Amino acid sequence: MQFIDKVKLKLKAGNGGNGIVAFKREKYNPLGGPSGGDGGDGGSIVFKVDTNKSTLLDLRFNKMIRAEDGENGKTNNMFGASRDDIIVKVPLGTIVKDLDSDEIVADLNTLESEEVICQGGKGGKGNYHFKSSRNSAPDHATLGTPGQERNVLVELKLLADVGLVGLPSVGKSTLLSVVSNARPEIADYPFTTLKPQLGMVKIADTSFVMADLPGLIEGASQGKGLGHEFLKHIERCRLILHVLDMGREDPIHDYEVINEELRQYPDNLIERPQIVIANKMDLDNAEENLKRFKENYPELEVYETMTLINEGLKPVLYKAAQMLKELPPFPLYDPNKTDKKIIYTYEEEKPFEIFNEGNGIWRVEGERIRRLFLNTDFKNDDSVMRFSRALTRMNLDEALREKGCQNGDQVFIEDYSFDFSDEE
Repeated sequence: MQFIDKVKLKLKAGNGGNGIVAFKREKYNPLGGPSGGDGGDGGSIVFKVDTNKSTLLDLRFNKMIRAEDGENGKTNNMFGASRDDIIVKVPLGTIVKDLDSDEIVADLNTLESEEVICQGGKGGKGNYHFKSSRNSAPDHATLGTPGQERNVLVELKLLADVGLVGLPSVGKSTLLSVVSNARPEIADYPFTTLKPQLGMVKIADTSFVMADLPGLIEGASQGKGLGHEFLKHIERCRLILHVLDMGREDPIHDYEVINEELRQYPDNLIERPQIVIANKMDLDNAEENLKRFKENYPELEVYETMTLINEGLKPVLYKAAQMLKELPPFPLYDPNKTDKKIIYTYEEEKPFEIFNEGNGIWRVEGERIRRLFLNTDFKNDDSVMRFSRALTRMNLDEALREKGCQNGDQVFIEDYSFDFSDEE
């Protein structure tokens, strides 16, 4: 199966149906009153974790995902039908990023993860809702609100506790196959691993997930070789197993090359705790190379292994299990960084903001005033009056006056313009 870990999509939730204006016209009930029903809600687009999926291949050719619009209201106080949400199933470890705001809008990192990415529009109110003692026959209804739209990048970042890194053909795939139930391709030539492999490792009374990532080469963080495509999958790993081939000409240089690539990667992967594995100790020059390596890095604890015959691996696994018990989850997104991330703090919503565009033209923006605008049917006088009264309650006139808006200036809300009057 082809490994796809990054897909761009355009998402559009369904619009809410419109409420309608209707009156009962029955032979024996001449004063039946208003009977316009509410519009139905539009469908939302929801991303949900599916453990049966390991790639984003299903989404590769779905450039546009659109939910259905809610049905308009009906007579006799009948509601229009609300539409079902569209459930997009993705692998565990998927993130969703808004391409326009550069904001992470979902991080699906648990088995129960389910996030509404695009909220469906709410149905408008029928005229039945506006019946009162003062107005027994209201002849206006509200429109449904539009569904949310987003251009998103869907990206898979594998969930693994331990990541195997090293140059090609140092024995990472063999190690994973020996200590877990994973069956990666193993051969005596470089780049046999073309996609990340996951395996569950069980040792004593604990277990953890290990990921074998395609071999890195010098310059991988700048896009060379295959490894640069998969460095991002180390981002979630709490611990790195750095595998060295002690039979190579200069393992010290190999060790420095890989660490430099981890250092150059944007998320500074060099900060992750490492266990250094000296593999292929059965080769002729391995003992001499290991001695030189320890002289250069006396502070490092190095584990000697021969993965092909499963020798020396148990101490590595026990050490990894012990460290994982003490290591907290490594934050995938650092809130102290300057780039945009999701922020889960409450801020009071501003009803509007006013912008002076010069030459007597003003623009009013804000989510609250936008919702009010989209809910208004400007072909209906009563609906327009309700809109005007709502603006007055928000003190928009006074705010425009304070900003310097003059009599006769044009005030834009969305695509509509209004002439400003400075009369109190």
